[in-house]
Amino acid sequence: MGYTLCVLGCGTMGIAITSGVLASLQAPVLGQPAEKWEYHTPGTMTPDPAASSLPTRFLACVSRSASAQALAHVFAPGAVEISLGENVRAVQQADVVLLCCKPQLAHVILAEEGMQEALDGKLVISILAGVTIAQLTAWVPASARVIRAMPNTPCRIREGMTVVSTLPPSATAARDRSIVLQIFSSIGRVRILDEKHFDACTALSGSGPAFACIFLEAMADGGVMMGLPRAEALELAAQTLQGAARMALQPGAHPAQIKDSVTTPGGCTIAGLLALEDGRVRSTIARAIQVATERASELGQPAKK
Repeated sequence: MGYTLCVLGCGTMGIAITSGVLASLQAPVLGQPAEKWEYHTPGTMTPDPAASSLPTRFLACVSRSASAQALAHVFAPGAVEISLGENVRAVQQADVVLLCCKPQLAHVILAEEGMQEALDGKLVISILAGVTIAQLTAWVPASARVIRAMPNTPCRIREGMTVVSTLPPSATAARDRSIVLQIFSSIGRVRILDEKHFDACTALSGSGPAFACIFLEAMADGGVMMGLPRAEALELAAQTLQGAARMALQPGAHPAQIKDSVTTPGGCTIAGLLALEDGRVRSTIARAIQVATERASELGQPAKK
């Protein structure tokens, strides 16, 4: 009843997604079968419970022997079939292809001899930053259905944020939708946005964990400076950020409201906030998103000579 999922270029994100989906199938939330999961957060999507939308076989493709050896230690024995330098053969066996290679290598991989025939009629899900649907459509056979998705690394612990492009109309649109929702809603939150927003999403949620960790590390450093042991300072900082983020996701909540609720007149919070404003933290973070967005738009373009 299920399908075969092939991950082309199983690097950091390919591992994160595959690990997350495997975990969702093996250890569903609250003891419920994975196909029964639902997310009711406004704006997110609810997966179709059809069992045919669940993967039952996983293929992971890499180009270097060192990568293949590393993958053998990442996944449980027998959970994922690892393919070294045999992209076309793996795609031939797949029903759904998850394109996770470096953006600059996408055209090279999709142009391999026999790849067009292997992709005939397949669902191709690309997580490549900067590579547009128009580009991908030109690189695959007309019978292939192309969807863009932009997940982030927290999907490995099923706390990801994924943005998915509108699914193209086709005779298999309903099943394609179920497959995409089952993959990405099982590893976190999912939201549909127009493709024009994808570069900004790449910067905000794709690069965002790195930006957040800079802030987290700085908070922990501050705790250490004031005498806290390193491990405890890091735990306090991480849990504080996690709790604040979950509060901000509650219906009707707003970061400014949460900030104001903590900020008492003449207290320590307002003193710390003013120090942050002195350091232009807001504009610096916002500019980081801007610069990362601009860089994301360049990733799928041919290298300049």
